Amino acid sequence: MNNFKRGLHDMGPFLLLWSTQALSGLGSAMTAYALVLWSYGQHGSALRTALLMVCSYTPYVLVSVFAGALSDRWDKKRTMLCCDGLAAAGTLAVAVLLHTGRLRVGHLYLINALTGLMNSVQQPASEVAVTLLLPEKYYQRAGGLSQLSGSVTTLLTPLLTTAVMGLWGMGAVLALDLGSFAIAALALLFFIHIPPAPAAPGRQDESLLRAVGQGLAYLRREPGLAHMILFLAAVNLVSSLYEAAFPAMLLSRAGGGERVMGLVSSTAGLAMLAGSLLAAALPAPGSRVRTIWLCLFISLGTENFLLAFGRSPGAWCLGSFLGWAPIPLMNACMSALFRLRIPAALQGRVYAVRNCLQYFTIPLGYFLGGLAVDRVFEPYMASLAPGAWAARLVGAGRGGGAALLLGLLGFAGVALCLAFRRDRAIRALEDE
Repeated sequence: MNNFKRGLHDMGPFLLLWSTQALSGLGSAMTAYALVLWSYGQHGSALRTALLMVCSYTPYVLVSVFAGALSDRWDKKRTMLCCDGLAAAGTLAVAVLLHTGRLRVGHLYLINALTGLMNSVQQPASEVAVTLLLPEKYYQRAGGLSQLSGSVTTLLTPLLTTAVMGLWGMGAVLALDLGSFAIAALALLFFIHIPPAPAAPGRQDESLLRAVGQGLAYLRREPGLAHMILFLAAVNLVSSLYEAAFPAMLLSRAGGGERVMGLVSSTAGLAMLAGSLLAAALPAPGSRVRTIWLCLFISLGTENFLLAFGRSPGAWCLGSFLGWAPIPLMNACMSALFRLRIPAALQGRVYAVRNCLQYFTIPLGYFLGGLAVDRVFEPYMASLAPGAWAARLVGAGRGGGAALLLGLLGFAGVALCLAFRRDRAIRALEDE
């Protein structure tokens, strides 16, 4: 009990930040989910819907390498408040356009681009803030709690969004998003003190380009971390191709629809919740690198195949559970690995370089996934005779092309994991 009270005292500021930001994150996720349903309902196009995420991630990737260096210079609390405030202004703009009947998909592309731009600065600032708020011994637990909040968000988002939209419409979802932002902003403004980051000697007056170069130089000195980032970039390409095909498959094919998509998405959240509780409760593993590989192998080697070849909501839910349950433990290990190896004075700029390298494949994957579903796989499946091999494998009709793409992504994910285990630089991290 004494250890529990001491831990609660030591983690108090972090827990307040974590809980209020998690609430705000839930509101933002509900808005994003509602807009995906609204966009697909307007046009029935996987590509148009995927472009929402392309517009979110493209500015994030393009400016994140500079944003981290700026984040290292700026006050973390003010940076987070300003970025979250501008993102909330975008949500308010959507609400106004919706209320006046002028909302178009093109408006969402612009607003998502603004949100992605703000996230590029806010994310490294919040990462460093967690490091500054916590003693080192709590890093693994903090990573598990962060995954827990993400899991609850994934679980509740489809359930709450469909319920609120059904009862009060999309305007109510936007209002809840703005309300959750207000709670998080007030907590951060008045009740959380974030200590200043230790300054790196001799770097107070360095140029922005030199600051970015420091992040790149650090990764050149740490080839294991650099290779890990590039591997995750390849995983993100596969995952974003999956995310582009996922709504098109479940909303279009026989046995699917909005309720089934919500059920499968909520199953993913339930899986992540179970995995997050496990990650928060377990001690640090003997080898974080091996744990990361095992989690990804289970995830990539199960979900895509069950979604592609399954023909019922039960099979799709099973695939969703197996695919998402290992992810919180993987992310917690990854978070602790980076926090322990990168000095706090350099974390902002190194995280920004990492974000640029690791996430540049996400907008590419969303675009290619939406394009492939609309222009390649769905037309190909529509041209086949009912007894063709592909139709027997994944099912005929609308959504079959997206299912075929998911099956191919399953093989790509397994191949990536096998290559990961053969990388000497990453294995050196395990040895250390």
